[in-house]
Amino acid sequence: MGDLLNVTFEQIEIGQVLGTGVVAVDEASLKVFVERFLPGWDEGYGAPDPMVYALWCRLSQDVCSRWSGFKLLAVDGVRFMRNPPVGELLRGRVTIMGKDPVGDSKGVVIAQQDLLDEAGRLVFSCLTRALVSRQ
Repeated sequence: MGDLLNVTFEQIEIGQVLGTGVVAVDEASLKVFVERFLPGWDEGYGAPDPMVYALWCRLSQDVCSRWSGFKLLAVDGVRFMRNPPVGELLRGRVTIMGKDPVGDSKGVVIAQQDLLDEAGRLVFSCLTRALVSRQ
């Protein structure tokens, strides 16, 4: 399912785990992000929380936008566990926790979404709810 476009509500399974890809915390991006959005942040502390969130958004969107009629409704329970250093590779993961049909044409998909560092440690986590089209 991970490589298909227009995945419908019925094709998404509770318990399914999807990889969202990998993104690096690169020095140039960190410098630009801090300069534009968080002046005063010491880059030696690693990527600031808002940048970690932006990196998660990028990876999550790449996978979830394959879901037919995808519309993100909510991001809850956001947790920032650490600030990854420059050069760290972050791996995304989406775990389907639940789903609920809403009428004949849509359904809500509830997912746990995580970013993990190279050692498999949790960097970021959240719970999302999204609308997905039904068949």
